[in-house]
Amino acid sequence: MMSDTLLSVQGVETYYGNIRALAGVDVQVQKGEIVSLIGANGAGKSTLMTVYENLQMGASLDNLKYFDEDVEKIFTLFPRLKERQSQRGGTLSGGEQQMLSIGRALMARPKLLLLDEPSLGLAPLIVKGIFDAIKVLNKEEGLTVFLVEQNAFAALKLSDRAYVMVNGKVTMSGSGKELLANPEVRAAYLEGGRH
Repeated sequence: MMSDTLLSVQGVETYYGNIRALAGVDVQVQKGEIVSLIGANGAGKSTLMTVYENLQMGASLDNLKYFDEDVEKIFTLFPRLKERQSQRGGTLSGGEQQMLSIGRALMARPKLLLLDEPSLGLAPLIVKGIFDAIKVLNKEEGLTVFLVEQNAFAALKLSDRAYVMVNGKVTMSGSGKELLANPEVRAAYLEGGRH
């Protein structure tokens, strides 16, 4: 029987000198899911992403026959990029650069898209556009997404399942809806934000 697991990490531990950044982290991502890892600054979320760097897929020369089709798909997802198609990437706004990063990753036609803080420093309207695009990619294209995100409300609202990380440990997991409704999660990550 074939497994639908695209990413499985078990018992990951990382130290910076004597400081334990990750303490036995277990994460699973099944085909077709959107899974988030949320937590405050310093919880260890991005430390876990560096473990995954070698899993990222590069562009394949085999897929060049789909180039025009893929570019149009990205322009449909992110119309702003179509407007800016002749502009240098470095001169784009932060939100446009994030869209471009996602678009560049999608050109490789990955089975799994890893996103590290795609909402960081962006205006709420831009964040909504990026998260809407992620939802479309998952629902319409069947793209599996692993999202590391500090914006707990947006991540949990989008996710099928999620993990909560505190001080280098996964302390809680469940469906996005369950964690959105959890009083402990609401108090720690959603107070003062949208409910």
